[in-house]
Formats: sequence, structure tokens, C-alpha cells
Amino acid sequence: MTYCAGLLVREGLVMIADTRTNAGLDNISTFRKLTQIEVPGERSLAIATAGNLSISQSVLSLIAEGLPSEHGEAVETIKTVPTMFRAAQLLGRAIREVHRTDGKDLEESGLKFDVSILLGGQIKGGPARLFMLYAAGNFIECGIETPYLQIGEHKYGKPILDRAVNFETTLPVALKLALISMDSTIRSNLGVGLPIDIVTIPRDTQKASIVHRIEAGEPYFHDLRERWSAALRAAHSSIPLPPYGPR
Repeated sequence: MTYCAGLLVREGLVMIADTRTNAGLDNISTFRKLTQIEVPGERSLAIATAGNLSISQSVLSLIAEGLPSEHGEAVETIKTVPTMFRAAQLLGRAIREVHRTDGKDLEESGLKFDVSILLGGQIKGGPARLFMLYAAGNFIECGIETPYLQIGEHKYGKPILDRAVNFETTLPVALKLALISMDSTIRSNLGVGLPIDIVTIPRDTQKASIVHRIEAGEPYFHDLRERWSAALRAAHSSIPLPPYGPR
């Protein structure tokens, strides 16, 4: 019921998330899954979540209120951790704390402890970084060779990112490719849908340049969808037919 992607290129970060939380012929609901956290000039972060909504909300509340630090300080929050790595560690500890308090009850109710999170951004004095956290609280980091991470229903939107995105991709182009990736997912999966939330954070600014929600019928996104469909039709039409058997 989610598709989220983060792209970390030389010029900065793009984060994108859909808002669908339930789907069916007569039961569709939405909820914001992309959270922006900013202290202008000091830090700008974006967090996208997938999985059980109650778990992700609890995790976000914990990092906002704070957890006892493992490094000597009394309490750390997402606005006080000194580095992006420590921010990822804080999120991991919050996930494990929610599992400690709610995991058994969820299991007894037949529900899986299901959550995954993208954390990206930059804190002054450190590099821009992008992490993906799992339900165990562990995490991996985005690299230059593959400068993007995805959570949720990622398989439909992955091919365009694999083929078109590299570390030197400009920030506006990265945003366009993220939107194409989202459109490909929406077209192939009922569990992903509009509205779409986007955040872009240029490197070394500690301030988001775009915080925007794309609603159904927005002219640019509608045009992008139509142009991408036409481009795909033109591309396959220009490829010669296979030389196997009669034509």
C-alpha cells in the first residue's frame, strides 16, 4: 500500500511518497507518509515510511519526543542528534522500542511487525546522506554507484531508476525521474495512488527547495504521464521485430 523513493545525487536529495493506505473497489484512504523536519540553516531531513501505519506513527512520535542517548547525553531527538548517522541510529532505536512495547500484542492479533523507513538529508557540518531502515532497526546507506533507495511496492518503479539515474544526474532531472518511477508504479499497482508528496533538499543548504503535494489532475503530472506513455510506445515501435519465424 505504499511506494516511496529517495534519490541522492551530487546536487542533493529527492524524496517522493504516495499517500494511499488502503485500497479496494469502495475503500480507499490516504495518509501522508513523507515527513519533513527542518531547522533552517542547521538541518533539513525527510523521512518516508512504509508498512503498518500505527508502527510508523509511533516511531515518528518517539524520535520527536526523544529517547535516552547511548552516547552520554540525557535525551536525543531528531532535532538534536549531531550527525545523519546518529539520526539513523535514533530511528533504529525507536523502531526497536516500538517493537518491545507493541510487538507481542501485534503478533497475538495476527499482525506482522511491518515497517520500513527512508531517512535522508543533511545536518550542518556533515555530508548529505540517505539511509533505509528495516523492521529490526538495522539500516543500509545509499551509495554513489546506486544513488537511490526504495521502500514499499518498488518493483514497478525500479527499472527507470536503474536505467536513467546516476550520481551526476541533476536535481531537477532526478525529480522528474522519480515522478516517472511513481507513475509507473501507480499504473501497475492499485495499492499506490495520488496524492504524491515530494521534497527536494539541495546539498549544503540545510533547507528544502521544494515541498509540494501533487493532487489528481495537476497539469504537469498529467502531461508527464501522457508524454512518458507516448515515448514508450514510440520506443517499442522503433525497435525491429524479432527475426524468429514468420512476420
